[in-house]
Amino acid sequence: MASTTKRPRGAPRPTRTCQQCGRPFEWRKKWERDWDQVKFCSDACRRGRVPRRIIDPS
Repeated sequence: MASTTKRPRGAPRPTRTCQQCGRPFEWRKKWERDWDQVKFCSDACRRGRVPRRIIDPS
């Protein structure tokens, strides 16, 4: 079992931005062992089925 650091109860979870859609997503228990390799928020984004979000600069 990989050594993990415990975060204090109530502390914010780590977040990332999805490389496909640009949405932020939080750490999930199922990604505990490979959080360093997680790049996408969902399987649909990983497969490229969700169009990229266009951010309006206004």
